[in-house]
Amino acid sequence: MTAATKTESFQLSDPIAMEVFTNRLLAIADEIGSSMIRASFSSNIKERKDCSVALFSADGRLIAQASHIPLHLGSLMGSVHAVLGRYRPEQMVDGDVFICSDPYVAGGTHTPDISVITPVFIGGKAAYFTANIGHHSDVGGTVPGSIHGGATSIFEEGLRLPVMKLARAGALDEDLLSLISLNSRSPEERWLDIKVQAAANERGARLMKELNEALGVANVSRAIEDLFAYTGARLRNRIAEMKDGTASFSAMIEGDGVDDTAVPIQANVTVKGDRLIVDFEGTGPQAKGGLNVVASALNASVYYVVKTLLDPYLLPNSGMFEGIEISAPKGSLLNPVAPAAVGARSITCNKVVRALIGAFAQLLPPEKAQAAGQDIVPVMVFAGKRRGRDGGYVYLESIGGGSGARFDGDGMDGIHVHVTNSSNLPIEPLEVEYDLLVDEYALVNGSAGAGQHRGGMGIARQISAPNGGVIFTSRSDGHREGAPGINGGLPGRVAHLKLDAGTPQEQELKAMTTNLRLGKGQSVRLETPGGGGFGKPADRKPAALARDIRDGRLTRAEAEASYGPALVAKALS
Repeated sequence: MTAATKTESFQLSDPIAMEVFTNRLLAIADEIGSSMIRASFSSNIKERKDCSVALFSADGRLIAQASHIPLHLGSLMGSVHAVLGRYRPEQMVDGDVFICSDPYVAGGTHTPDISVITPVFIGGKAAYFTANIGHHSDVGGTVPGSIHGGATSIFEEGLRLPVMKLARAGALDEDLLSLISLNSRSPEERWLDIKVQAAANERGARLMKELNEALGVANVSRAIEDLFAYTGARLRNRIAEMKDGTASFSAMIEGDGVDDTAVPIQANVTVKGDRLIVDFEGTGPQAKGGLNVVASALNASVYYVVKTLLDPYLLPNSGMFEGIEISAPKGSLLNPVAPAAVGARSITCNKVVRALIGAFAQLLPPEKAQAAGQDIVPVMVFAGKRRGRDGGYVYLESIGGGSGARFDGDGMDGIHVHVTNSSNLPIEPLEVEYDLLVDEYALVNGSAGAGQHRGGMGIARQISAPNGGVIFTSRSDGHREGAPGINGGLPGRVAHLKLDAGTPQEQELKAMTTNLRLGKGQSVRLETPGGGGFGKPADRKPAALARDIRDGRLTRAEAEASYGPALVAKALS
């Protein structure tokens, strides 16, 4: 069959053809991501998959996003728009590759997330972009890992990359790579992983060219426009099914990074026909520390909630953005003025999601409601010398926790929630690659909020430095108030961060701990929050409670305290 024959037979008006075409686009995005993960050198991308991939049109509209990390959608969209703001498509040539990261001038969300964008040339012009983002474990700054809650300006958070050309007409800029690498505590990883990012985009460009050759350039272009239109219409239909009105809900971060002053986040959601207006009037002032959120990250958080609550199977493309208006007061936590620090923005973004879910719950059917989960991204960062060889390392890990219980089921145990979605680093490669030992990695018994449906359980991660010489930094939240339950459900257990847990020297550390030096044999233990419960604990089914006690999720004494002696006795009879 000739290419012309294939072109003539392609009809996107056929719903089967639409589904096949959509999945082919998603397959291209997933292939870029898989190539990037397989070829990367740092454990943060190779093992933890802290990266994302997307395809864009020549005018910067999102075509498809791989199933990675929702928050990265903001960085990818912002980075592509920044590239187009700096270079017009007609100024680009085949073989150009762009790189950027800065939250204020390049559409990023924090400095360690480095975006690489590659124009795809078809018929002699830039027709698409392949784009990926990788969280690099260190890009300089005042602490290993480049992020800490106490940073008072973005200048403390490492190298800021505006839009620059990483390659010109296929020639890699080795000088630029040297500059970026020299500003990292693990320079070899930066050098190699950025080259992998560029190579993964090249793989995606080849696949996009093959798609156009197989189906025809005009047909692919028309099909993508049809997808945008279909997605936009589908979301507007979901919005129109909601009742008109405005609902508000508040959450808060427990400290602004520098001190323990809580900062409120207020989400106001208005439904007007088939449009959503989301504003954050009532949100507190920008934080002194690094918990501020720029527009790219805020928009991604809103889009995540809309897709999750209104239509989980909605296609991830720019069509879904057309019916949503988003705003936040200038100079607030969610719209800071440069050079405010933004490194720990993911903690705040998950609290934004908590506030949005609370507001949407007032406008949606009861079965859409859910209790709060851990709703943070607690992170541990260790830096020291590599085991058995020269050079240093920076190991970071964001730790999962409990998700909130739902109308029809318990919350999930030990998972990432909402806008983050990275994997854990298995114990074996952690101990082989770094001079660290994992003393314990387990669920935190008794951490789930009680209810008719219980919340999910938090995670305990305890790591020790057998030979000392390790610098530890953390960023966390939820250490004072547990994740609230709903409809009578109880809150989940709060987070704890401890130095030398289980020893006479045990000490509770602050959620934002910076540059703590660990001596020989010292350890740090993080216990993440549990999720809130849904419904009254007295309404929990005895069989479900018995299973929790039998599985060791809580002791009999803990069960009696939360569910009452009578229900426990019935469950165990």
